[in-house]
Amino acid sequence: MLSHIENGLPTMVDVGGKAVTRRTATARAVVDFPREVFAQLLGEGSKEVSDLVGPKGPVFATAVVAGIQGAKRTSELIPMCHPLPIDGIEITCKVLGDHEVEVLCTVKTTHKTGVEMEALTGASIAALTLYDMTKALSHEIVVRQLELVHKSGGKSDHGSADVAR
Repeated sequence: MLSHIENGLPTMVDVGGKAVTRRTATARAVVDFPREVFAQLLGEGSKEVSDLVGPKGPVFATAVVAGIQGAKRTSELIPMCHPLPIDGIEITCKVLGDHEVEVLCTVKTTHKTGVEMEALTGASIAALTLYDMTKALSHEIVVRQLELVHKSGGKSDHGSADVAR
């Protein structure tokens, strides 16, 4: 049974009777760049990912800020999400191989409902920002594999604790 449907109509779940617990969720997205575009972003001879600069400026730093902002605004974007007091958000962008970037977004709260949607929103907004920051170089960049990789603290846990931050 879907918790957001009552008598055939959408409804926001009443979490008033639930216990306040520490809740954490981590989501992941992957951005796949054409190899030549990624090489261009990295620059000649550069080995540090902090050197990634696109046509609009620092790529990872901008994506991290956008992802944090997105996670904080999840309840404004997704109609049945509760506004939550967020204790912390951590977003990382990590180079995988020679042309992919993994975005991990971990969100924590001490509340009556989980932060899975906030983590998924943060990861997706950060990934979309990576696309936006670099799209002038190619429209063949692909945002893929948005997934929840860990959640804990609610009725059911999911994923590996190794991924949680």
